[in-house]
Amino acid sequence: MNKVPNRQAICDVLLESARGDKNIVVLCSDSRGSASMTPFFEAYPERSIEVGIAEQNLISISAGMAKCGKKPFAFSPASFLSTRSYEQAKIDVAYSNTNVKLIGISGGISYGALGMSHHSAQDIAVMSALPNMRVYLPSDRFQTAKLISALLEDTKPAYVRVGRNAVEDIYGEADCPFTMDKATVLSDGGDAAIIACGEMVRPALEAADQLRQHGIYATVLDMYCVKPLDSEAVIKAAEAAKLVVTVEEHAPFGGLGSMVSQVVGANCPRKVINMALPDSPVITGTSKEVFSYYGLDAEGIAKTIMENLGWQAM
Repeated sequence: MNKVPNRQAICDVLLESARGDKNIVVLCSDSRGSASMTPFFEAYPERSIEVGIAEQNLISISAGMAKCGKKPFAFSPASFLSTRSYEQAKIDVAYSNTNVKLIGISGGISYGALGMSHHSAQDIAVMSALPNMRVYLPSDRFQTAKLISALLEDTKPAYVRVGRNAVEDIYGEADCPFTMDKATVLSDGGDAAIIACGEMVRPALEAADQLRQHGIYATVLDMYCVKPLDSEAVIKAAEAAKLVVTVEEHAPFGGLGSMVSQVVGANCPRKVINMALPDSPVITGTSKEVFSYYGLDAEGIAKTIMENLGWQAM
């Protein structure tokens, strides 16, 4: 089982890339350990900045460095990065169109028992609402590495959310198809289209496997690029399916489900089921326990699809 969290994959790419690119800098808000960036701080202390628990300063300093030609990667817990420093992300990064990569660590419900104050169930919605801001939720360590490598090659703002814990691999090191801002098709089927992002991709893929055993075939899209959404892939999958299901570790409003519903409704009307966290503080527990409780695991996803297709519940 994989023990390398996506945040570690980010550090590995930045460490390797920094050898030949002296403009790469890393900034943290008292979170280098949580971000797995301690190795970078040790290897490149002159390119590492600790701002302390001051998320607004984290963003503004990053934006200033970007204007000086640097390539700043700003790390902070997603719950704080997307709320405490929202105005700075809006003005200093998005409006100013600066080359700042915002890395929201321990995203979603990764912090478990720490509760709503540390959960980020709104970040897809708020960050996607900012003009010029791209939003990415990679599904495993290999896709994360590909994404960070691609982001190092452009000069546009981006928000990347990764979880705290290691997740099971979707891809292999030598077999990770990746095209910037294009969803990856993991399976094909004409009964349902499952569109997932981040840590929800694995249970979505497992749900498709379970459904296949019952003669139900589902397309699974790894929509790591939430904004810009791969509308072409959404339309193609929806047109071939009887039902569209979105799965996200996010509140039910303004996230992946809302975006997919807009595209499907405008281009190829189908019933869309948005599977997400509830519009209330979530229960206390590990990520797997919480996902299971709210039906965001493979069994829950498969059951929802079967019920909505009129099949006997599993």
